[in-house]
Order: sequence, then structure tokens, then C-alpha cells
Amino acid sequence: MSTSSPPVFIYTVSLLSAICGFLFGYDTGIVSGAMVLIKKQLDLNDIWQELIISITLVFAWIFSLIVGYFTDRFGRRPVILFASVVFTLGSVVMAIAMGKWTLLIGRAIVGVGIGLASMVGPMYIAEVAPSNIRGSLVTLNNLFITGGQFIASVTAGCLSYLDHDLSLVAYDVYRDHLKNDLEGLEATVTEISLLMLGIAGIPAFIQFIGFFFMPESPRWLVKKGKDEQAKAVLCRIRSSEQTAQLELEMIKDSCIAEEEANVKSNGANVLSKIFSSQPLRRALLVGCTLSAISQLSGINTVMYYSATIIQMSGVYEETLAIWLAAAVASVNFLCTFIGIYFVERTGRRKLTLASLSGVILSLAVLAAGFQLIESESPAIHPEPLNSSLPISFSAKMDICSIQTSCRSCITRPECGFCFSDYPPWENGSCLLSAKTAHSEWDKSKSQYGTCSNGTIVPEKLVWAYDWCPSKYAWLTIMGLCLYLFFFAPGLGPMPWTINAEIYPFWARGTCNSISTSVCWAFNLLVSLTFLSLTKAITKHGTFWLYCSFAIVGWIFLIIELPETRGVSLENVEELFRRPKKKKDELKKQPVSSPDLDASNNNKTPIVKC
Repeated sequence: MSTSSPPVFIYTVSLLSAICGFLFGYDTGIVSGAMVLIKKQLDLNDIWQELIISITLVFAWIFSLIVGYFTDRFGRRPVILFASVVFTLGSVVMAIAMGKWTLLIGRAIVGVGIGLASMVGPMYIAEVAPSNIRGSLVTLNNLFITGGQFIASVTAGCLSYLDHDLSLVAYDVYRDHLKNDLEGLEATVTEISLLMLGIAGIPAFIQFIGFFFMPESPRWLVKKGKDEQAKAVLCRIRSSEQTAQLELEMIKDSCIAEEEANVKSNGANVLSKIFSSQPLRRALLVGCTLSAISQLSGINTVMYYSATIIQMSGVYEETLAIWLAAAVASVNFLCTFIGIYFVERTGRRKLTLASLSGVILSLAVLAAGFQLIESESPAIHPEPLNSSLPISFSAKMDICSIQTSCRSCITRPECGFCFSDYPPWENGSCLLSAKTAHSEWDKSKSQYGTCSNGTIVPEKLVWAYDWCPSKYAWLTIMGLCLYLFFFAPGLGPMPWTINAEIYPFWARGTCNSISTSVCWAFNLLVSLTFLSLTKAITKHGTFWLYCSFAIVGWIFLIIELPETRGVSLENVEELFRRPKKKKDELKKQPVSSPDLDASNNNKTPIVKC
């Protein structure tokens, strides 16, 4: 039989929809780098920094909960258009922010856009894509997420040079009593940082313009009784009119079965019907577990705090740490291509389980690396006290000076480790940290002694506030790279791909909304607790905890996760209805395949919901 390729138009549709993923990835990646500079000019304390970062996640979570209703009511295309407008508006507000409240409002608006786009983007692609390449096209969304994160990390690396240059000129400016010049320079750098936050409005605007020419989901059109429009759309995105007609008949049969089921249920609301259906409850449990495990395995600690983790491992030069984090992000981006290659060759189940197995191994490497670092903590060499310091400082200085090792020193929030970077680092001292303008402990320098000017890279004089130098620093960096090497091909894209496939049409919007909100809820939970966990149960304890979550998830998925490769969206629900031993008997030809047998009286199977 002859084969024919899908029309180019389907790739255009998928690429424009995947911009949703880029916006999500760029925003999560750029905010930490830009915040380094913004916090100085806008005078942000720790609470304000956490609020500005987390408010986006909060609004993304809230709106991912309700977006399912809007996609079912108004269609997929209008929601994507609206998300583009919202994201563009939020980006403009951030770019022109003159104060912290304006910036906070901009971050909240962007969170709304991300919450809408992160759910509807993958679902739209899944509904317009032919089933034989559906996995690869939905994985494009995750490729754009990782691409956005990589571009953001490179941008953050460039911003770090601006911060470094600002530090170098600060002394010269003050020496010449040109305070206004320094303030002007700081303002310029901050404007550039805000511009980097707001620049995401450009791809959002491109998506908005492009989607004016994109079609609505044919499945949504059939559901609304617009069969002729649905056929016209299918003819544009399928290889032949015959294939389009066959798929249209299958969608119509599925909708008829859905209406019959709706009559039998006396018109119960969607949530009641979802939780009264055993196969759908099972599908939703699998989808939500996938979303939860992708977050509980620690991905966003790696993406949000990769530079911090690298510094915790002993890389003290900030610019180097940021560029190493960019290198780590490039692993995430490049390895997503592996997932695109294998998703239609090995299937979703094998790719997910293999990926999660590698993530478990990588988390163990990360945990072991931090455990080795803490086990070989350098000893303290007491530094003579400066007799000119006020007597009121003596009590806290005594707390720091009595510490016996770097590990015991950095566990105290008022202390830091000052050392010369010559292994085995036996000349270090535990000193009292300086105070910020908000009376918080300054992580950049000590209040007295050798490190009162902070880290001086040329002289290899280092101030370590919450980490210790170690010969095992390379092990944690290797663990980060291994983690993303295994996470990016499978556990990154597969939750989005599988969740876009496993629900019947009538419940797809609501179920996708629930699973996406689970993803955002655990994203927020893990992001807000990571630094606290590293202090409460140590760094290695935190990664062992993530490792245990991943192991539990692997056990659950190996039992419950079916294979959806090559199964039409109208038939996927049967995978959760049938007994496990019969799953392999479900062999459905992709409805978009050119090999479909059109001679069998033109009949298509009716799948009852």
C-alpha cells in the first residue's frame, strides 16, 4: 500500500501552538537571573523576592483549574488567542514596571497566561495531530519549554556580566563622589533586566497573530454540531480526503455514543460522570500521578535553583555558576530531541519508565555527592577578633568562633565560612555575617575580618554562606547533567503527551485541567520548600526524599500505565476499561493512517463512553 506524509500545515499548527510551551519555559528560566539585579534597584527583601517568583505559579495553578470549562465552552483556539493576549499584556507590564507592586501585578498576569496555555496547548496539538505522529508533535510543546529555559539561562548569563561590571565600577564611582552616576547605572541595568522579563511578549504576540489563521479542533467542532467545518479542517490537516472522512465518521460515532451515555446518566454534570466511571477514574489517577511525580522528583529545584545547587557544591564564582547552569539547561533542551525520536518508536510507557529509572539513579548520585561533601567538611581555623568592634557584637561572634568545622558553621544562619581557595582548605574561619538594610543576614560578606568585602576572586578569597568547599563538587554537577539527560526525553514531555491522549472528548477539557492543576500545585510546593528542606533535613536528605518519591511513582506506573502509541483518541479509554491481561489485544489502526481499510462497508467502531 502506498504511504503519504501528513501535510506541512499540521506542522505549522503544532509549532504555533507549541509557543505556549516556550512562554512557560522562558518565564520560569529568566526570573531567577533577572531577580539578581532587580532586587537591588527595587529594594526587595527575601519575602518580596519569594512573592514575585511564586505569584506566577499560584495564578498558573488557579487558572489551570478553570481553563477546562472555557475550552469546552468556547473552543481550544479562542482560549489560546486569549492566553496570548494575557501573556503579552503581562510582559508589557513587567517591562515598564517602575516599582515592586507593578512588577508583582505583571507577574500575576503572566501566571494567568501560563496557566491557560500550559493546559490547552498540548491538548490542541493532540486533537489536530494524526495518531501516527501525535506523540512527536505533542512532545514539540516540551521541546519549546526546554528551549525557552535554555534561552533564558543564556540571557541570565549575560545579565551576570552586567552585575559584575556594576560591582567593578561601584568603588570608582563612590571614590569620585559621583553617587548619582552609580544610581543611574543601577537603574539602566535594572531596566535591561525588566526588559528581559518583558521580552516574552514578542513570541506571545506572534502566536496571537498566527492563530487568527489556524483552525479550531475538529473534535470540538463535531461536538458542537459543525460537521462541515470539521471536515474542512480535517481535509487541511490530513493526507487525503478519504482519511479525513473516515476520521470524521469515527469522531461522530464517538459523539453519538457520548450523547447516549449522557441520556443514561440523566444529564449529570461532568465531574459526577468522571468519578462515576471506573475507567475514567483510573485514567485520571494515572494522569495526575504522572504530573505529580514529574514535579516531586525535583525537576523545578534543578531548573529554578540549578545555579544555587552548583554554588552549594562549591563553585563560588557567581558568573561561572550561572554559565554552568546554562550548560545544564542545554542538556535539558538537547535531550528533549531524544524523546521526539523515541516516542513513536518505543512508545510512551517504555520511554516514561526508562526515563524515571534514570532520574532515580541521578537523584541518588546528587544525594551521594552532597553527602560526601558534608562528610569531609574542612576544619575551622579561628580568626583573631577586631578589638575595635562594638561590644554588642561579641555574643554572636562567639557563636561563630566556637564552631569546629565548616559544616557546623554554615548551619547557623548568622555565620559563614571564610577561606582561601587552596585545597584542602585548612585555613578557614567561621565569621559573623553582615546585615542588610532590612536587618537580614547578608549572604555576600562577613561583618568583620578577612571576608568583610565578600569574595575576591583574583585573590582566591572566598566567603561561603551556606556551602563548604569540597573535592567532590564535580559529582553534584555530574548528577545534575545526568538528571536532565534522563528526565528530558521521557518524564518531561510524557505527562503532557499522555494526559492529552487518555481522556474521552467529553471529559478531556476537565480532566486535563485537573491534571495540569496538580502539576502546578506540586510545582509550587516543591519550589517553595526546597531551600527550607535543605536546612531542615540537609541537602543530601532533600535529594534522597525526591528519590524516594520517584521510586514510589515508578512502582505505581509500571503497574498502571498503559501504552497509547498508535491508538486513536476515540479508543484510548478502552485501555483503562479492559482487564490488564487483555490490553495487548487492543490493536487499533491510526485513523489518520493511509493504510486504513476503507472497503469494509465504510463502518467505523463505536466506542461507548
